[in-house]
Order: sequence, then structure tokens, then C-alpha cells
Amino acid sequence: MMERVTLIMDLFEHPQTRLTLEGVSRRTRLPRSTAHRILDQLVRLHWLHHTETGYRLGPRALGLGGREIGHSALRAAAAPQLLELAVRTRMVVHLAVLDGHEIYYLDKIGGRAAVDVPSQVGGRESAHCTGLGKAMLAWLNPEEVHARYAPGMQRRTAHSIDRVDVLHRELGTVRRRGGLALDEGECFPGIACLGLAVRGPEGPVGAISVVGDARPTVERVAPLVVNAVRAVSDKYFAAGAAFHEASLPDRVQAASC
Repeated sequence: MMERVTLIMDLFEHPQTRLTLEGVSRRTRLPRSTAHRILDQLVRLHWLHHTETGYRLGPRALGLGGREIGHSALRAAAAPQLLELAVRTRMVVHLAVLDGHEIYYLDKIGGRAAVDVPSQVGGRESAHCTGLGKAMLAWLNPEEVHARYAPGMQRRTAHSIDRVDVLHRELGTVRRRGGLALDEGECFPGIACLGLAVRGPEGPVGAISVVGDARPTVERVAPLVVNAVRAVSDKYFAAGAAFHEASLPDRVQAASC
């Protein structure tokens, strides 16, 4: 049994890998019924997650290092665009991912101006207070957002949102703006932020933001942020396509059934 489980888990070589039941059965050469039974058990134990696009690594597997691999892939895809965005806007640029009710900063570029923005790579902030966080929260199911914030919301500044119903209205505004999310002194006093999520078929995988001293400052560079996010998305998901079953060879050997 362990041999067959290992054979299946070895197929998921990257956090972006997506495989269907037929793909798993074909590549492992396990009977479809056997593959389905093992996949079902792995899903129940949270080693895998099943979505409309197929099976992918679940939270238990990602917690063993897969999440950091995925973060590294996103950082690599975003790095050139972050630098170009910082140079062209002369603003501080962030890359972050959503982790529960917080954002986790993966990268920060901005030269000397970065010193004036109290964020740091590896740091965390409440998602509902930031343009980065709201850009990603806007594309989650409302029920999931509600579950994350029903226990309560902490205010970072006097301008922070502190009620779930207000947050839902704000996220509706973000969606109507095509995904552009604003933070006007909600996280750090006197600092404005414009964020936009990098999205895939299953939702946001991260977000990019620019930081300025006022809303008009960051809004005027919105087209540059949109172009940067589009380029990062194309590169990141194009790389991920290399890990989908259509582009992967069959396994030469299979475990005994």
C-alpha cells in the first residue's frame, strides 16, 4: 500500500501540478479503481486537494515545504517585473501571498524609499488593512471571507476596517474596479497602497502593490501595475503548465496492484 501511495505522491512534483484521476491511473499504471481509492484517502487526510481542475497538493503536503517551493516560483516569476515597476514608478513595490487572515511579504523593492515604508520581507500584516490583502480577499468566496473575520477584526489605524459587513462592501468595490484594491492609511498612517492580485483558475496566488504618499499618487500608475501583474501571471502559470499531466511522460514502472 505504501508503495502505491508513494508512487502517486511522487507525481506531484510541484505545488502547481494538477492531475486528473485518469492521468494518475495512466502514469502510475494502477487500475482506475485502485487509483481512485488511494486518491480519495489522500484527500480525506489532506495530503491532496480535489478541485474542478483535478488533484493537487493539499495543506498537509504543502506544510512540509511545498508552500515555500511555490513561493520561490512566484518570486522568480515576479522579480523582473517588480524591479521594472519600482524603476518606472519610483515607488516601493511589494509581492505578498495570503495566509489565513494575514498577508505574508515575499519581496520588497524600492531603494532608499523602502526605508520609509515599515514593511519587511518575511513580515506579516492583517489582510483586511492592506491593498495587497484586499486584492486577494476580493476573489475568495464571501463565506470564506466571513469565516476568516467573524471572530473579530483588529484595527491598525483609525482608518482600518473593523466590521465584516464593511469589508464585504469594500471587496465588492475592488471587484468593480477590475481587482484594483486601495489602502489609504489603513495599515500605516500617511501611506497609500494600490494592490492587484495574481490570479489563476483556482483563485489568487499572490498580489503586487505600489506604495505612495496619497491615493492620487498610486492611482496614476495603475496601468503599470496591471501590466506587471499580467506579465507575472503569464510567466508563472506558463511555468506551471510544465507540471500538468498533458506535458508529463508516463511512469515506466508501476507498483504491483
